[in-house]
Amino acid sequence: MPSSTLPPPPLAGLFAQALGWRRVSFTVVVAALVATALSLGANFITPWPVLVGRAMLGGLLALLAFGLLEHWPRRLPGWLARWALQLLGVAVAVPVGILIAYLISTGGSLEQFWRSEARLTGFLMMASSGLIAAPLLAMSAMLRQRDADARSQALAFELERSELERKALDARLRLLQAQVEPHFLFNTLANVRALVDAGSPQASTVLGHLIAYLRAAVPRLHESGSTVGQELQLVRSYLELMRLRMPDRLQFRLDIDPRCEQLRCPTMALLTLVENAVRHGIDPSEEGGEIVVEVQRAAERCIARVSDSGVGLSGSSQGLGTGLDTLRERLRLSFGGDAQLRLKQKSPQGVIAEVEFPADPMRV
Repeated sequence: MPSSTLPPPPLAGLFAQALGWRRVSFTVVVAALVATALSLGANFITPWPVLVGRAMLGGLLALLAFGLLEHWPRRLPGWLARWALQLLGVAVAVPVGILIAYLISTGGSLEQFWRSEARLTGFLMMASSGLIAAPLLAMSAMLRQRDADARSQALAFELERSELERKALDARLRLLQAQVEPHFLFNTLANVRALVDAGSPQASTVLGHLIAYLRAAVPRLHESGSTVGQELQLVRSYLELMRLRMPDRLQFRLDIDPRCEQLRCPTMALLTLVENAVRHGIDPSEEGGEIVVEVQRAAERCIARVSDSGVGLSGSSQGLGTGLDTLRERLRLSFGGDAQLRLKQKSPQGVIAEVEFPADPMRV
């Protein structure tokens, strides 16, 4: 394998991270400012570019020590803190780097350097300035990094909490849908059994409609959401089944705004309203009645209304059952506080159940 395709060794990675372009740029700018301040405030005979070069070498060596000691060694003794090791590394690197710069610029003779009072004074002044500036900048960088790590950790905790809440929400919706599934299926099968027990010739036809209905309905019982159009297909199939069971006592009508068909709707929500109207409104009434399903869009809201001309709120001896309570909870879980379920008496008799929720398109 060519060497260029091999991953860099850990040490090379540490060097690359320690000498990132932002860090290097900042260090160069600070070194230039320190050199400029020294040249203006002291009697340096050394040209300004040479002073800048010496300050930059000391600063870059300090930056390298700061970056390497940020992750290496991986484990430290319990008595030695990482920040203290980094500050120590910076404090050692600054004078060493400036000394190396002096030796390079003066021919590399250490003896001549120590014998030159001017060079020694310049070195001490530059090293002292670096030892003041570099640790302060290092501490500032560590504090910023600590704040960034704290924000990153807080964001990670928030994301984890949101994910856990979402999973809990999904689990609760599944539980509520599991309560809806047997309730609806057993009620429908009980209707078919009544026809079979009575020897009705319509039993076979009803069974055929029921099979077609279940083929479409059962897969959706395990979905967290569907569209208004899909829900209306279930409602229409259900009402056809119920009309076959009581042809003289049930009429129905659907009035649907086509703009609502692709909007998001909790699974089995409209069916719950219609089934509730049949069970608690039409069934207890000797004369039967009519069920009207209306879905309209008003600006950014969708309003689904199921009204019946049955016995009404006061005429149902069984109350309105647990289906509506379950539907309220499902609406709350699906839309937060941005959905409402309202019930009111219809004049002269019957009940109007109305669900209002955001007109959000279904996301595929």
